[in-house]
Amino acid sequence: MKDFLLLEPALNPEEIQIRDTLRAFVARQVIPKMALAFEEARYPEDLTRPLAELGVLGMTLPPEYGGAGASYVSYGLACQELEYGDSSLRSLVSVQSSLVMFPIYHYGSCEQKQQFLPRLARGELIGCFGLTEADSGSDPASMHTKAQAVEGGFCLNGSKMWITNGNCADVALVWAKTESGFGGFLVEKGTPGFIQREVKHKMSLRVSQTGELIFNDCFIPSSHFLPGTEKGLSCALKCLNQARYGIAWGAIGAAQACYDTALEYCQTRKQFNKPLASFQLVQKDLVEMLNEIVKAQTLNLHLGRLMDKGEAHYAMISLAKMNACKAALNIARSARNLLGANGISLEYPVIRHMNNLESVFTYEGTDNIHHLIVGRYITGVDALG
Repeated sequence: MKDFLLLEPALNPEEIQIRDTLRAFVARQVIPKMALAFEEARYPEDLTRPLAELGVLGMTLPPEYGGAGASYVSYGLACQELEYGDSSLRSLVSVQSSLVMFPIYHYGSCEQKQQFLPRLARGELIGCFGLTEADSGSDPASMHTKAQAVEGGFCLNGSKMWITNGNCADVALVWAKTESGFGGFLVEKGTPGFIQREVKHKMSLRVSQTGELIFNDCFIPSSHFLPGTEKGLSCALKCLNQARYGIAWGAIGAAQACYDTALEYCQTRKQFNKPLASFQLVQKDLVEMLNEIVKAQTLNLHLGRLMDKGEAHYAMISLAKMNACKAALNIARSARNLLGANGISLEYPVIRHMNNLESVFTYEGTDNIHHLIVGRYITGVDALG
C-alpha cells in the first residue's frame, strides 16, 4: 500500500527497519501458508521460533529479560505487519508480549522475571492469559474462579474459556478471586488438576490455538503468585490496555491486506470490456477504504508516540481499538463485495481476514464496551453497570 499521507518521515530508522523486516518475513514465510492453515484450522508450529528470533516477543521489555527495548511505535508497526499476514499471528504475539510477559515484568517478583521472561522471549515457553470465563466476559469481576489460601500457597478452582494459546500454553497467567479481592497466578502445564482443552469448530481465527482452562483443586505455590497483583483487577485491565494498543495497529494491517487485494483485483478484472476500477461506485468504495486506513494509521502513530512518552491513557487506547476494528471489518466486507464470488475463496485473503476480524472486533473489549469506556471518560458518567 502506498504511503498516501507521507507518514514515512515520521518514523525513525529503527522503526522502519523493524517494519520492513517483519514485512519481508510475513511475505516470505507467513502468507504462503495461511490459506491452507486456515482451511485446516492448524497453526504452523514452525513460525514461533523465527518470530522469537526476530525479537517481537516482549519487544518493548528491557534486554536483560530478553526484550528488545523497542519503542511502542515499533511494536505497533510489528503488529500491523504480522496481521497483514493473519490475525492469529498477531494474536500470539499480543498474548505472549502484552498479556503474559508484561504482567510478569510489572507485577512479578525478581525470581519470576528471571525464571519465565527470557524463555518466553525466546519462544521456548508459550503463555496464555486466563481472564475470560464462559459466563464472565465484559464483566470480569463476576468471575467464578477462586484461589483459596492454603499452607504454602493456594488451591485454585474454576475454569476459563476462549483463551488464546490456552490449549498449548506452557504457562497460564490466571486471574482468580482471593480472600482479599483478585490476584494473578502462574499455572504451569502439568500441574495436577490443571486441564487444557482445545476449542474446536471455530469459523474465525482458525489458525489461532484457542483453549479452555480447567482447574480442579490445583495447588499453586506461593512462589507462583504475582505479588504486584494484590491491587486487584486494575492490574488485569492494564494488561488489556497493552493488548488493545497492539490490536489497534494489527487490525489496520488486516485492512491493508484487504485493500491491496481489492485494488489489484479491480485494476485487472474486466467487466463490460473495461476494468472494474473504471466504475465510479468501485472507485468510491476504494477511496473510502483508503480514507479509513490512513485515518487509523495517523491515530495509531500519534498514540504510539504518547505511549512512548508515558502520556497515553486508557480511553485513548479504547478509542484507537474501537476505531481500527470497526474500520477494518467494514473494509474487509467492502473488499469481499468487490471481489464478487472470488471474495469467498481462500485463493484470496479477504474472506479469511473478514472472518478473523469478526473476533478481533469483539475480543479485548467489545465495540460497545469501548464506546462506554470512552463515554465515561468524556462525560464523567459511568454507564457500564
